[in-house]
Amino acid sequence: MKLFLGVSVLACAACFCASTPSEAPTGFDNKTNGMVDDATHAVDQGKFDEVEQVSDGLGPLYNAQSCSECHQNPTSGGSSQVSELRVGHRGPHGKFENPEIPIARSTEIIKGRSLVNDRAICPSGAFPGTEIQERVPDSEHIRTFRVSGNILGDGFVEAVPDQTFVDLAKEQCNKSHHKICGQVLYVPIVEAPGQTAVGRFGWKDQQASLLSFSADAYLNEMGITSRLQPDEVTNLCNTVQEPNDQPGADGLSDIDHFARFIRAAEAPARDTQLAATSKAREGEKLFSKVGCNECHVQTLTTAAAGTKLNGGTLTVPAPMANKQFHPYGDFLLHDVGTGDGIVQSMTEHYGKRMYSVTWKGLSIPEFENSANKIRTAPLWGVRLHSRLMHDGASVTLLDAILRHKGEAEHVTEKFEKLKSSEKDALLEFLRSL
Repeated sequence: MKLFLGVSVLACAACFCASTPSEAPTGFDNKTNGMVDDATHAVDQGKFDEVEQVSDGLGPLYNAQSCSECHQNPTSGGSSQVSELRVGHRGPHGKFENPEIPIARSTEIIKGRSLVNDRAICPSGAFPGTEIQERVPDSEHIRTFRVSGNILGDGFVEAVPDQTFVDLAKEQCNKSHHKICGQVLYVPIVEAPGQTAVGRFGWKDQQASLLSFSADAYLNEMGITSRLQPDEVTNLCNTVQEPNDQPGADGLSDIDHFARFIRAAEAPARDTQLAATSKAREGEKLFSKVGCNECHVQTLTTAAAGTKLNGGTLTVPAPMANKQFHPYGDFLLHDVGTGDGIVQSMTEHYGKRMYSVTWKGLSIPEFENSANKIRTAPLWGVRLHSRLMHDGASVTLLDAILRHKGEAEHVTEKFEKLKSSEKDALLEFLRSL
């Protein structure tokens, strides 16, 4: 056995292999990425797919009856055409203010959230005279829809170190001479009071933890309270014990199953047949040449095994560690001319008690600075999306590209200067993702 600088060749090879990232598993087959076994993953998917009833705590205000109702294309955890409504207005000093939504014939006012729920559980047989359906007042001139995004592969996104996003934002800004500067936003980790991390989930990067993300959606999209979000939006028509989400025989609550399901899901797979064509390969080169890859970053890598995340509440397991994946997104906030002016509500996403906690590194001005910014849409699985951009207002890939202004204005201009055949090739590449 030959030696190199006092170390065996085989030992060197072993060290190299240990430090070289391996590819994250992909697919739409409902299999685990290795974090748990397939049987456990199936149980978690069952919870994710479960249709909630009023007796489970559904509502009183809600948008959907299951997680998969909004994340189900082509399988549980994927994207959908389902959208939610958000509104608000600018106050006397020009800053965004959340709406005040009257319900129950104006006897109660819903405050502290920009989300307007589309559905309600009453009037009903039990509450025939209670009217709680939310409607947008004429005073709320800022209005937008946000489509439900893909969450497959988000376990790998969660496992990316914060510093990766910080470095990416700096590199982006320097390389583009300050034309493209992604915003890093530190957000509360609800399960670790006082701790924050770099936001990466949701159109406003409002969550960094998939457990916090799950509790947020369970309350605000389905109206079901949990240990992390124990307060109802309204108590009218409400008859179920709080918090609605109670631990099962295995000691886990629904939000624990949801988070584990997302963490263990495979990343979206490419159309390998289309990706192998010369046209798509040419389009990939053009994608980088015009600068789309500045924000739609091809590859990210997860942290090493044993790394503590989410304020120390999560440890990166070996199957998730040092994995290379390809989201075609930077998970940073950018102003590309499509911002809606909405600033996320602290109480809506982190609970009514969040102001009783001192959060490390939390900056309210940074939140306010994100009003006209949206998280870069990751392009993995984009071929399966019928409605594009954060609001679903673009229905073709070309439409979506041409909407990019603001920080992306110069990139759009480069795209428009391409030959017709080159544009077709770039679009073919996108259709392979």
